[in-house]
Amino acid sequence: MLLVPDSRALRSRRAATHASQMDFMPHPPAPATIESAMPIGFFAGNRPAGIGRAWLCVRVIEAMCCVALIVCSMPGRADDMPQPLQIPSPIQEETDPIGGDFLYESPACNLPPTRPQGPVMFDVPCEELPSCPDDCIVPGAGFPACFDDLWSPRPWFWQLMPNNLIYTSYLAGPKESRIGSVVYNDTAPAVDNPSIQEGTLWDTTLGGRASILRYGSDSVVHPQGLEVQIEGAAFVRLDPESERDVRSSDYRFGVPIVYGVGRWQTKLAYYHNSAHLGDEFMIKHPTFPRINYVRDCIVWGNSYYAYDWLRLYGEVGYSFYNAGGSQPWEFQFGTELIQARPTGGRGAPFLAVNGMSRQELDWGGNVCVQAGWAWRGRRSEKLYRIGFEYLYGSDPQYEFVYNNQNRCGIGMWYDY
Repeated sequence: MLLVPDSRALRSRRAATHASQMDFMPHPPAPATIESAMPIGFFAGNRPAGIGRAWLCVRVIEAMCCVALIVCSMPGRADDMPQPLQIPSPIQEETDPIGGDFLYESPACNLPPTRPQGPVMFDVPCEELPSCPDDCIVPGAGFPACFDDLWSPRPWFWQLMPNNLIYTSYLAGPKESRIGSVVYNDTAPAVDNPSIQEGTLWDTTLGGRASILRYGSDSVVHPQGLEVQIEGAAFVRLDPESERDVRSSDYRFGVPIVYGVGRWQTKLAYYHNSAHLGDEFMIKHPTFPRINYVRDCIVWGNSYYAYDWLRLYGEVGYSFYNAGGSQPWEFQFGTELIQARPTGGRGAPFLAVNGMSRQELDWGGNVCVQAGWAWRGRRSEKLYRIGFEYLYGSDPQYEFVYNNQNRCGIGMWYDY
């Protein structure tokens, strides 16, 4: 026999359930039982006479509503309920009227920040070194505290693009790849008018030499090992007395393979050299004979440090392709006196002499002498120099190779 609850208690429980559903307080609504949620007629089974299928539909709908009411009135935490899927909204140009940023305060917008939100993180840990001037010792930086023995053996290993060079450029070589600029006065006859002196000219070198791959040591000064280098430069001559016209430009490209052990260094290299007459010069002197001077040559060179501050070198080159009057053989030799160790901010004096002899000049050539002040850094072999230059002999610009120069000027040079 099914017992029916009291009608007064049932109505009071229904009112409490309805009030709990309408309440917006954070506490959960009061629990409801099945008996309190179901109507009396459903349990009593009182079926009105004369009502058939419509009565059954009403009872089914009433039962579904009761089940939904029970589920909604069950106690539980809000975060246990399934959350709707949030789709990030596009960037909106809206601001909070209170003064905040709408994009950063909206919980439904999970877009990445557009302003810095903290330190930048790297894949590899970065250890900061203390600030230090160039002439001090950085603790734990791997640079030696002294350079007493520049030639002692050190471990060899593979290195990709190391910081310094085993075989460096000749300091007084007019055709060495570096950054440099020299302004000078030439007292030799002018190339366009031999009846007058050449006057003031401005030669600039734009290029450099770098190491690509090395199997050897990684010492700061005078590394040793087997190394592949690459170099190139443009040698441009300007005429300041004629609206700074480009008179000529030579180009050089090379791939040296070098090997150094102790005080000895040697290289085997390929070089391409070519000469070009300036457009402005050709326009102003249309009858000037232009030559297409080209040399593709193989060079073998050797360098030896008799002392830490004294270098002797010499090389021989054979050109397998010649044009514009060039012939196969050439020789170059010279010496350098310069501080091998870091100089600090005060710098140190230097002196360099370079000589060149070529077959197309009947074994003549030129001699270049440089003297001045140099600075060499502690953390690399990079070298900056300023000083005087004197050159006598064949013009280093191959477009005017059959003309002589007798020039003296000032310049700056940077080797790296």
